[in-house]
Amino acid sequence: MTTTRESRPANGAGVSRRDFLKVTALAGGGLLLGTWVAPSEAAAEAAAAAPALADFAPNAWIRIAPDGAVTIIAQNPEVGQGVKTMLPMLIAEELDVDWRSVTVEQAALDTTKYQAQFAGGSTATPTHWLPMRRVGAAARAMLVTAAAQTWGVPESECETSAGVVHHRASGRQLTYGALVEKAAAVPAPALDKVALKDPKSFRLVGTRVRGVDNRKIVTGKPLYGIDVTVPGMKYAVFEKCGVFGGKVASANVDAIRRLPGVRDAFVVSQGSSIGGGIDGWSLEGVAIVADSWWAAKKARQSLKVTWSEPASASQSSAGFAKRAVELSQEAPHRTLRKDGDVAAALGAAARTVKAAYSYPFIAHAPLEPQNCTAVVKDGKAELWAPSQAPQQGRGLVAKALGVAETDVTVHITRGGGGFGRRLHSDFMVEAAAIAKQAGVPVKLLWTREDDMRHDFLRPAGFHFFEGGVDAAGTLTAWRDHFVSFGEGERFNASAGRSGNEFPARWVPNYACDASVMPLGVATGPLRAPGSNGIAFATQCFLDELAHAAGKDPLQFRLDLLAADAIPVPPPANPNGPRPISFDAARMRGVLEAVAEKSGWGKTTLPKGTGMGVAFYFSHRGYFAEVVRARVSRAGQLTVEKVWAAGDVGSEIINPSGAETQVQGAVLDGLAQALGQEITIERGRVKQSNFHDFPLLRMRQAPPVEVHWVKTDNAPTGLGEPALPPVLPALAGAIFQATGKRVRSLPLSKHDLKWA
Repeated sequence: MTTTRESRPANGAGVSRRDFLKVTALAGGGLLLGTWVAPSEAAAEAAAAAPALADFAPNAWIRIAPDGAVTIIAQNPEVGQGVKTMLPMLIAEELDVDWRSVTVEQAALDTTKYQAQFAGGSTATPTHWLPMRRVGAAARAMLVTAAAQTWGVPESECETSAGVVHHRASGRQLTYGALVEKAAAVPAPALDKVALKDPKSFRLVGTRVRGVDNRKIVTGKPLYGIDVTVPGMKYAVFEKCGVFGGKVASANVDAIRRLPGVRDAFVVSQGSSIGGGIDGWSLEGVAIVADSWWAAKKARQSLKVTWSEPASASQSSAGFAKRAVELSQEAPHRTLRKDGDVAAALGAAARTVKAAYSYPFIAHAPLEPQNCTAVVKDGKAELWAPSQAPQQGRGLVAKALGVAETDVTVHITRGGGGFGRRLHSDFMVEAAAIAKQAGVPVKLLWTREDDMRHDFLRPAGFHFFEGGVDAAGTLTAWRDHFVSFGEGERFNASAGRSGNEFPARWVPNYACDASVMPLGVATGPLRAPGSNGIAFATQCFLDELAHAAGKDPLQFRLDLLAADAIPVPPPANPNGPRPISFDAARMRGVLEAVAEKSGWGKTTLPKGTGMGVAFYFSHRGYFAEVVRARVSRAGQLTVEKVWAAGDVGSEIINPSGAETQVQGAVLDGLAQALGQEITIERGRVKQSNFHDFPLLRMRQAPPVEVHWVKTDNAPTGLGEPALPPVLPALAGAIFQATGKRVRSLPLSKHDLKWA
C-alpha cells in the first residue's frame, strides 16, 4: 500500500520535511510531545536539534497533565484488530507509565501530523514497532533530564517507573506531572539516538491488556460510524444497479418525494470512473433523504428504477467455471515462474497426480454495514466514517465534490469489522455527494442487502495442478495453471498471485502459469487477500502428493522444507528494501510446534474422525495449524478442535489481543470453508443476507488453542496470517475421516457421507 507523504508550504515556498520533537507547555500547564514540521527559516536549527528518521514523520501522541494523567493518541483506524490498544501500549512501555493512568484517544485523519494512517495488510506492528517506542522513550528521556536538573544530579543516577522519576541514592522522587513545566524547556533528543528498553525489562508489553474500548462496547456507548449524529441530520438510502457499472435510465423520484417523511429524492450520477483502471467504479444511483432511516427505507420499497446495464450483465459464476476449464486446456497467457524442466520431471516421476481446485467469490460481511455521516457546506466537507483508508477516502470525496483535499475533514470512527472491505471508500463518496445535493447533513446507512450485493468481493479462483514424486517419495515436479480474472497482463484487484509463493524454490522443476478472463464484478482484498484461496488449493494438493508418495502429510511437508532451496536472486536495486522472502526454518519451527501440541500421529482416532495439517506464510507471519474433525456416516461435519502455532517474531505485544486475532482468523476461515459463497447470476450477486451467506454460529465454533514460537525477528502483524492454513487443514481432516477429497468450496455443496 502506498502512503503519500506531504510537506507543508511556508511563506508560499516548498519546504523539505525536517522532523524533530517539539515540546510545548499547554495552556493548562501540560506537556505535549510530538513532531513538528519546521518553517523554512528554522529548518537548520530543527535539523541540528533532532535529525529526522527516514520515512517516518509522526505527530503529537503524548500529553501529560500536571496531575500525572497521560493521554496517548491512537492514529490508526480500529476495526477490531486491536491497534487502538496495542500501539499505545508501545508508547506507554517506553514512557514508563502505569497503564491505569493512560487514556487513549482516537486521532482524526491528519496527514500533516501522521503517516500511514490506515488499517490493512497486518502492517501496524511492523510499521510502528520502533517508531512508537522511540516516541515514548524520547518523552521519558526528557522527563529524566528535567528531574536530574532539578536535583543537580547526573541523569545516569535517575530511573523511572510507573510515571515517577527516582533518585535512588538520595531517596528522592518526582512524578511526571510535577515535571511537565521543567521538561517543556528540555531540548528534544534525536529519535534515532534515543535509548530504548531492553525487551527483558518490559513491564507492559507482553502482558494481557483489555481493549481500551471494551467497556464502551459492551455497555452500548457510541463508538461506531453507525452511532454518529450531528445537528440537523437527515437519513439517506442509496439504490444502485445490481450490475456493477449500471446507469440510471429513469426513476420515479417525483412520486417518492411525496411519501411520508421523505425530504428529497434524486439521481446521483458521476460520469467518470472513480479509482481508475479496471478496478474503478462510478458514482451512480438514486438517493432518498428522509427524516428517519426507517422512512427512507420504506420509501425505497416504492422506488422504481430502469437501469442501463453494461455487457457484464451476461456474466455468471457458472460461465466463469466453464471458461476456466476451457482456458486450462489452452496454452497459458503467461508464465509467472519457471524452474527446471517440468514436463521431463513429470515423465520421469514414479507417481503423478492431477487435480483441479477452485474457490468461490466471497463477501466481507462485516456486522456493521457501510455507513458515513457527511456535512457539505460552503465548499467544505466534514465526514464521520468507519474507514480503513481515510486518506484515500478523503481524496476520492474531494475529487467527487470538486474541492481541495484540505477542505475535507475526516473523523475516524471505530469500525464494526472491516476485513478489507473498508479499504474501499465508495460509501464515503456516496454520503458526501448526497449531502451536497440535499443541502443538509446526511447519514447514509446501507442495508445488509446493500452490503452483500455491492461489496468488493474476494475473487473466485481456479487452479489446475499436476505434480510428481520420485520412488523415494520426494516432490520433483509441480505445475499450476492458475485461471483468474483480469485484462492482458493485469489481474483484477486481489485476483492475482505471485509465482514465487511456496512451494516455489523448493521444487526443482516448477511452473506457475496464469490465464485471465474478463470480470464485471467489483473485487478487492479480504482478510489475507490472495492467500485465503491460494493456501486452500496449494496445501490441499500437497496433501494429495504426500498420499501418492505414501508419506505422512506433516512429515512430507517437513521433508520438503528441509530440501535445498533455489536461491533468491539479489534485488534489482541493491540500495533498496530487500524483498520479504520465505524462511523455511521458521516454518519448520511452527510445524514442529503444532505437531507437538496437537499430539499429531500419537493418537488413535475413531472411525469418522480425522486430523489435517497445513501451513502458510502470509503478511510476514508463519502459521501452521492442525484441525481435528468428525464426520458422521450421514455426512454431518463437526470441527472438534483447532491447534494453531505462529511465529510473528520476538514479542507478542498484547497476548490477549493476539490470541483473539488468531482465534478470529481461524473461525473466519472455517466459516468460509463451511458455507460461504457468493454466486453471480446475470452479472449480479444472488445472495442477500445471512440466511444465504451464513456466518459461523456459536455451536459450530470449536476451541482454538494458540501457541507462539518466538524467534529473533522483528515483531509482525496478526490480523491475517492465521486464516489461510485452517481451510486446507480442515480438508485434510475430512479426507482422513472419510477418504473423500475436497477440491472446491464451500463444503456445504459436498456429500461427505461415508460407509
